[in-house]
Amino acid sequence: MNTGRIRVLKEGQDGKGPVVYWMSRDQRVNDNWALLYAQTLAIERKSPLIVVFCLTKEFLGATERHYVFMLKGLRDVDSVLGKKNICFHLLRGNPENELPPYIRKNKVAAVVSDFDPLKIKQKWKKAVLAKSNVTFHEVDTHNIVPVWITSSKQEYGAYTIRPKVKHLLPFFLEKFPKIKQHPFTLKDRFKPIDWAKVFDIQTSKNSSQELQWIKPGEKAAQKALNAFLKSKLKTYDTRRNNPVLDGQSNLSPYLHFGHLSAQRVALAVNQSTQPQAIKKSFLEELIVRRELSDNFCFYNSNYDTFDAFPEWAKKTLKAHKKDKRPYLYSLEEFEQSETHDPLWNAAQTEMVSRGKMHGYMRMYWAKKILEWTPSSEEALKYAIYLNDKYELDGRDPNGYTGIAWSIGGLHDRAWGERPVFGKIRYMSYNGCKSKFNIKEYIEKNSA
Repeated sequence: MNTGRIRVLKEGQDGKGPVVYWMSRDQRVNDNWALLYAQTLAIERKSPLIVVFCLTKEFLGATERHYVFMLKGLRDVDSVLGKKNICFHLLRGNPENELPPYIRKNKVAAVVSDFDPLKIKQKWKKAVLAKSNVTFHEVDTHNIVPVWITSSKQEYGAYTIRPKVKHLLPFFLEKFPKIKQHPFTLKDRFKPIDWAKVFDIQTSKNSSQELQWIKPGEKAAQKALNAFLKSKLKTYDTRRNNPVLDGQSNLSPYLHFGHLSAQRVALAVNQSTQPQAIKKSFLEELIVRRELSDNFCFYNSNYDTFDAFPEWAKKTLKAHKKDKRPYLYSLEEFEQSETHDPLWNAAQTEMVSRGKMHGYMRMYWAKKILEWTPSSEEALKYAIYLNDKYELDGRDPNGYTGIAWSIGGLHDRAWGERPVFGKIRYMSYNGCKSKFNIKEYIEKNSA
């Protein structure tokens, strides 16, 4: 394992108990550098290994839809870990309240966590560090090149981060070892998790929010990856931007919940027999764009506010703040797909019903929210609320970055000036009409 993935957040006192992997962002057993490193530490110390997950009652507007998907994935994690002689423990509540006493009670030898740039995760981690005296390591197992290695600052755009990632990829795009059967058993094993009870407490018994088109968990994620490699990668570069066609990978929910490793996807794509140009198109989105999003959120804690926009964008949006909007809609009207624009309504309906809006339509969707609200600040608030409530891959650096690009010119340049948008890039109904069959898309996603 490339040790650049690992950083020590705190040098502390080693307890005599187990090593703990605090699982959060990367909810999988296989292809998980954080779990692999935690097992290495545990074997070196001849200690048992425990994976701990903190289940919060609420998380950034996540709904039952998200919790059902996540819990089913975690239930599979519990099952696989048990076969490897690794305990899985579910703590209920915020990590800053639950983890420190857990660490003390179990005399934990060391803690390993995965990496997440979101400020709520950073806040939790700082609080746990402050309340604990144990050695604490962090492993970036979500990105191929760790955020802190790629760059020490917020990058201007894909054109500045791309050469840095490309230079480092040969050092980090390595094959995964297998997780081992753990040789040291916990003496006082925890009681098996009553998953039925967990589901009853966290969700409705007969949830109508579960999505039928996608199944959660590592096995389902690997199956989806195999299907993409077999049937869709070959046409990805020509079909992915057409919302009428099923040309995208549909892997983003699995990447978001950590059911699938981006590094595993990259390795598989590189090994495929498709032309290099096609592979390059996909890997640009998978690696460069995703890691640019993590870079933005890690180095700019204002990522979900107007303050995160580049100076030129803030200036032009302020200058056009009082421009007359062609239409004005309330949050409720947006949420209920009640605008004058059938294309926008179809995109919103697709997101609500399916839990995933086509990537091209997400840009149009967000830009029209800017056009039809009193200010960019309110537009940003509405877009984040709707995205995080309905998108299965919401509450994610990719979502915050994409919305900031659409509304606030992040990672973009100034364009020709126009009302409301100022110099922010504009998208129109007619522009979409020239790229794909709008009528078919609307009919496909009618309310």
